[in-house]
Amino acid sequence: MSPTTSLHELGSDALDSVHLRGLIDERLNAFLDAKLGRDTDVHLVSLIEHLRGFLSAGGKRIRPLLCMVGWHAAGGYGETDPVIGAAASLELFHAFTLIHDDVMDASDTRRGRPTVHRALETGADPTAAERFGTNSAILLGDLVMVWSDELLYSSGLDQQQLVAVRPLLDAMRTEVMIGQYRDLLATGEPNADVERSLAVIRYKTAKYTVERPLHIGAALAGADRSLLDVCTAYALPIGEAFQLRDDLLGVFGDPVKTGKSTLDDLREGKATALMAHALHAADPEQARVLRSLVGDPALDEAGAETVREVLRATGAAEQVEQMITDRVRRARRVLDEAPFPDEVRKTLDTFVTTTTLRTT
Repeated sequence: MSPTTSLHELGSDALDSVHLRGLIDERLNAFLDAKLGRDTDVHLVSLIEHLRGFLSAGGKRIRPLLCMVGWHAAGGYGETDPVIGAAASLELFHAFTLIHDDVMDASDTRRGRPTVHRALETGADPTAAERFGTNSAILLGDLVMVWSDELLYSSGLDQQQLVAVRPLLDAMRTEVMIGQYRDLLATGEPNADVERSLAVIRYKTAKYTVERPLHIGAALAGADRSLLDVCTAYALPIGEAFQLRDDLLGVFGDPVKTGKSTLDDLREGKATALMAHALHAADPEQARVLRSLVGDPALDEAGAETVREVLRATGAAEQVEQMITDRVRRARRVLDEAPFPDEVRKTLDTFVTTTTLRTT
């Protein structure tokens, strides 16, 4: 099957996101059920139930879905079960990154529920509950990262596929860690350097969320370098747009819809493109307000609204909206020329819309 062949022979569900999410969740649950079947240790049971609760609380399954899209983009056909397993392993790795990210950010909520480290505090000795929750979440995150590898290698992929995908997985894991480290270095020190914030986005989000999942799926179908390059040309701008939208929602979003506080990023002093644009355009008084309030761990809603007013007045929010628009145009120009099946092109075009116009 060539990259330009219709997907009709694979069935109407081949790229249906609801159907694929169901298959991915089935695989994740089956993997965890198998873990419980092998060992009834009460502590392992507890950790798995915390993980299962975290996985079932929401999440868009973006990375595994894009892995499946990449597979079809490269002409993948035949038995999908091993590819579903590989895609599901990306969601386990993502769970690891979120669990640790919430620890590093000291976040209280994720997807409208207590973060894993907060949930693990329940039932612990009150005098040491916070430390116990944090340390337990670190261990659970480590365990989930190991399990992501186990799920990949037990998914039924052949040796050729495993050899093709290993360098891409290694690169993805290194890139997201470097992106997180860059984020830590910049947090608490917002500045007017937009490129610095974009470097964090490229490593922590664009490559990790969009580029590498597409690459991994395409590699499983035997994609050559030229097709991977087309995936990159689409993925990087849309991945950046995804994070830029996330940065806006982190300050201006509705916590009921996003499941996250609109105070966290401001309290941590996240060095986002939004903040960089504001500091670049700010007059001395506006800059003083930003530097005195952003990064204050005790920032309240009134202070946050003062910051939002500055972000609007300096045109920073509008600038970020324009950055998103520019990247959407670039991604769609790539899709217009991409050697993908029509169904893949349509799916990726829909992804552009849902990730950049989202409210959650």
